[in-house]
Amino acid sequence: MEISKEHFKKEYSRALTSLYASEIHDLTPLEQYITLGSVVKEYTAQNWMQTKKEYQQDQAKQVYYFSIEFLPGKLLKSNLLNLGILDTVREGLAELGVEFASLEAIEADPGLGNGGLGRLAACFMDSMATCDVPGNGNGIRYRYGLFKQKFVNGYQVELPDDWLRHANVWETRRENKAEIVRFFGDVHLEEDKDGNIKPIYAHTEDILAVPYDTAMTGYENDTVNNLRLWSAEIPPSEEMDYFSEERRKSIHSISEMLYPDDSSYDGRLLRLKQEYFFVSAGVQSIIRYYRKLGVPMEHLAEKISIHINDTHPTMCIPELMRILLDEEGLSWDAAWAITMKTCSYTNHTIMAEALEKWPEQMVSNLVPRIYQIICEINRRHLESMTPLYGENFTHRTAVIQDGVIHMAHLAIIGSHSINGVAKLHTEILKEKALHDFYLAYPARFNNKTNGITHRRWLLLSNEGLSDLISDYIGTEWKKKPNELYLLKAFKEDTVLLEKLEQVKLANKKRLADYVKEAMGIEIDPNAVFDVQIKRLHAYKRQLLNVLHILSLYLKLKETHSEEEIVPRVFIFGAKAAPSYSYAKEIIKLINAVADLINNDTTIDNKIKVVFVENYGVTLAEKIIPAADISEQISLVTKEASGTSNMKLMLNGAITLATLDGANVEIRDKVGDENMLLFGMQDQELYHFYDSNSYHSQEIYDHNPRLKRCLDALVDGTIPNIEAEGREIFDSLLKYNDEYFVLKDYESYVHAQSRIDGLYRDRKKWNQMSLLNIAHAGEFSSDYTIMHYADEIWNVHHNKNL
Repeated sequence: MEISKEHFKKEYSRALTSLYASEIHDLTPLEQYITLGSVVKEYTAQNWMQTKKEYQQDQAKQVYYFSIEFLPGKLLKSNLLNLGILDTVREGLAELGVEFASLEAIEADPGLGNGGLGRLAACFMDSMATCDVPGNGNGIRYRYGLFKQKFVNGYQVELPDDWLRHANVWETRRENKAEIVRFFGDVHLEEDKDGNIKPIYAHTEDILAVPYDTAMTGYENDTVNNLRLWSAEIPPSEEMDYFSEERRKSIHSISEMLYPDDSSYDGRLLRLKQEYFFVSAGVQSIIRYYRKLGVPMEHLAEKISIHINDTHPTMCIPELMRILLDEEGLSWDAAWAITMKTCSYTNHTIMAEALEKWPEQMVSNLVPRIYQIICEINRRHLESMTPLYGENFTHRTAVIQDGVIHMAHLAIIGSHSINGVAKLHTEILKEKALHDFYLAYPARFNNKTNGITHRRWLLLSNEGLSDLISDYIGTEWKKKPNELYLLKAFKEDTVLLEKLEQVKLANKKRLADYVKEAMGIEIDPNAVFDVQIKRLHAYKRQLLNVLHILSLYLKLKETHSEEEIVPRVFIFGAKAAPSYSYAKEIIKLINAVADLINNDTTIDNKIKVVFVENYGVTLAEKIIPAADISEQISLVTKEASGTSNMKLMLNGAITLATLDGANVEIRDKVGDENMLLFGMQDQELYHFYDSNSYHSQEIYDHNPRLKRCLDALVDGTIPNIEAEGREIFDSLLKYNDEYFVLKDYESYVHAQSRIDGLYRDRKKWNQMSLLNIAHAGEFSSDYTIMHYADEIWNVHHNKNL
């Protein structure tokens, strides 16, 4: 859109008068922010309304992306960028005496996700709108985010993330679009007078699902899609039945927080409740919309695509079947054909604990009609597959096995498409993790490598680099990110390389200022900033990173700081799930090592360790532009894709990596010479699994440097980790190092040792950085979404991007 500064200032002044009946200098920064948000929301409203109207009038096929996580990040700056008025608003506010950055800082960062899954969903929403894909998000409006992380004596402590404390200026409550979701009760089937089988419900617990909609604006186009998040409430007609606080809380808890503790039966039941809640509400709302089109239900898949993001929304399949069977009166075969054509599924992991399984009894008690439908899906699967593949094969692919419902199996059987999220991951699914299903349904399997939106992760978070790129290759890359490839032509341009270095230094100074202010730690912007930012999980191997830091520190102590190394700052950002005790022990270890190193004056500040609290999208926007090294060190085959690797690459960091997930495709683009690769490859790992021949004790016994490092966990070298150090030590030796940390240690140390020489050669380093940026555009989520649109969803998109 195009507006002048004068027009914006008038709109802003009008809004603050309407909202607060005050002059601008009498408003608090929060009130100024709310005023600005209301103005920007109004700017999007016309296009939001027009987009919905056009979709309905044109009967455009629409995608509904179901995800239990969405991590959108702050929306103020993003919306202004996409509307094309960011500079206008900044300058207009400045003329009114308001600093834009201070208002931006006030906005809450919605913690509606745990990491890559939720951030991917947010990137996809941004890209769908930008690529003119008719797309909708569907999730839960959590009252509290994941949790606010604090460190107390080095331990992670979880505090409530009250992100809605000051309300959310971007959302619109749509009470007239509310749906009723049924839980518990009894259900039996009866034949009506026409001979149709109908379910009869009794004693159900009915929940009102109220949608809150948020506009998802496309970049410099008129498309505004919708993100719908559901809130659980008591139906007004039943208010009098909920006379106790305990009963009321049981309803509100459904949308209270992301991932409640599942270490107890009640916690697991609440998770299952959440999953059916947003699935049922979402699917019901889709059918409500579809009925308005006046198109026969048999053509549903021609107008609607339901995408299941990981296993959490898998009950989309039996819920759609329920509506088609019970409410639309279709036969089973007709309903099943429609459901399969409508639904598609993305697998995000091969980790057994992440492939959800639910006890039959829990499902049958909580959602009895859905349980009946799942049982019938399973029965028909067994009946059709056994004659073709035999009993053993069919049992391995069954939805229900030994009293347990396998949600990934249900998602595969009920979808027309199953995709992995990186080439290696998809191959592992086909050849290992889901091999039986691949043999049965080979045409359904495909790969869609994850992507990131370069608008947030470069244009918004690294404006200095964005401006520099535009100075050299123009601005077309902002809409066609693969044109970043044009930067390769400037590989020998010393002026550009020096400017690139200065942009990086400015970003490092900005991060150093934040670390000093927030944590009281002084770090040198001229040091190498070595960054590992991701969820804390053993397979991601933050432990390998900290063991190397410890070994580097011990080496410096032994040489009395005579070792000539480039100063290093090791930066961590990660949350551990509240019930994941081993991950929390690793957090304690990292913080203990940080305390030891940061307070040791004898090493002359050659290394520092920074573990930022409460890592999330906003902190990532500070850290990523400042990173020199991108740590992508998961055990090979365990990381499905990764997206921090792409974000850091886009900002010029050099990737230090195993050949896992999308690291393989990054290597294919930039070449071995522009990365730092180490560790086992997948076939070597599978050899260890098949032969059962890995013995971590042997590595410990024959590597003195590693032995000294591990002994430091238990011999008092690191203060205040007696229990945690022993647990970690035992996990590596007594329990044989499940994630092969010791096996990859020597290779990792060698790769780390190359950094000093490379970093001292400033031209070489900056060339590597430039080439990483040049190839990063190919990992834009815009291209990922276009592949989904063409190859899975069969929906329209803008083909000119």
